[in-house]
Amino acid sequence: MTSIAHRPAARTGFAWARSLGAALVALALAFAILGPVLVPGDPFAQSLLKALAGPEAGAPLGYDHLGRSIYHRLAHALRLSPLIALAAVATAGALGLTLGTLAAARGGWTDRVLTTLADALLALPGLLLVLIVLAIMPSTATGFWLGLSLVLWVEFFRLTRAAVRDTLASPAVQATRLLGFGPVYVFRRHLWPEIAPMMLTAGAFGMATAIMGIAALGFVSVGMRAPTPELGLMMVELMPYWQEAPHALLAPVSATFGLLLGLTLLAGSRET
Repeated sequence: MTSIAHRPAARTGFAWARSLGAALVALALAFAILGPVLVPGDPFAQSLLKALAGPEAGAPLGYDHLGRSIYHRLAHALRLSPLIALAAVATAGALGLTLGTLAAARGGWTDRVLTTLADALLALPGLLLVLIVLAIMPSTATGFWLGLSLVLWVEFFRLTRAAVRDTLASPAVQATRLLGFGPVYVFRRHLWPEIAPMMLTAGAFGMATAIMGIAALGFVSVGMRAPTPELGLMMVELMPYWQEAPHALLAPVSATFGLLLGLTLLAGSRET
């Protein structure tokens, strides 16, 4: 009785969190896409005479220590990191979904080999795996995409394998097979509806993890190289000047926090 009475309040909370998360992500993406259209400018153009200067019409967020427009560099950074993260999540999701379904459906040696591979990768710290790939392809978007994909596919694999194995053992799937329907119909009719909400949640968490990883590596100067605008790199470049120009450091910090908060709220607002 008590749990039923609390259910509408919980739904309201989930809806509020989902709306706020969607608004934050939409705001960041709108700024990344429309910002340079509304105020045209070059994120790489320098003018040392304007170093750490305040906002003006051509640079609404002021200038960094090299006289570059923070507004245009931030818009460029908010396109770069989410684009790499989206590509990595899409690749990891497709790989994890395929291998997880294969392991659950085949069982036996196929399941044991794939599970052992996933467990072996899970034993390695994620950032270390990305760093190994970046050592081969240093400071490239391709290196980030490949490294993050190798880290993220394990989570998709484990979730898919667990969900598919339970669903395949259900009476509904057994009846469908007895009626002569093939694997494609079983996946489309029974498996995907069970997996899809979980995959979307894992995808949102994966996007947040990937963006945070790119920013963290940029912050310790092993990610993207200057002068590429990247959120973590912008923070570490502006850190020594936080007393002279706090607004300059506040811009990438606020953008990173807002984007990660939005993705986390979207991922965590799914009602179970």
